[in-house]
Amino acid sequence: MSRFSGVQRFDPSPLSGPSSRSVPNSSAPVASRATHLGIGLGGKGLGKTGLRRHQKIQRDTIRGVTNGDIRRLARRGGVKRISKIVYDDIRHELKSYLQRLLKDVVAMVEHGGRKTVSVQDVVFCLNRIGRTIYL
Repeated sequence: MSRFSGVQRFDPSPLSGPSSRSVPNSSAPVASRATHLGIGLGGKGLGKTGLRRHQKIQRDTIRGVTNGDIRRLARRGGVKRISKIVYDDIRHELKSYLQRLLKDVVAMVEHGGRKTVSVQDVVFCLNRIGRTIYL
């Protein structure tokens, strides 16, 4: 007899006596059929619930804004020279500014019942902060 869910394709023979299968506990998480067959998230990647041996090391993502990026923005603003000790302060201020802005943007998107941020959301939140831009 074939089954539509689970891993086993055939029921155990009734001649084998009491069934060795146990009833799954409703509070325990049930692994999918693909997981049991080994065809799920392949490899040792950092996907949804892949192997735990290779965990991604979390680092401060604001370090992704490099010194060159800050220098280019300062040049556009008319700054000629930048001290070395200023870069970390600029990163800190940039992070706090973006957190304030994105907090408002997320509130706008959630209020609209959406999951995608649009340009108009950002423009409206910038207007609220007092940084009016025109598109």
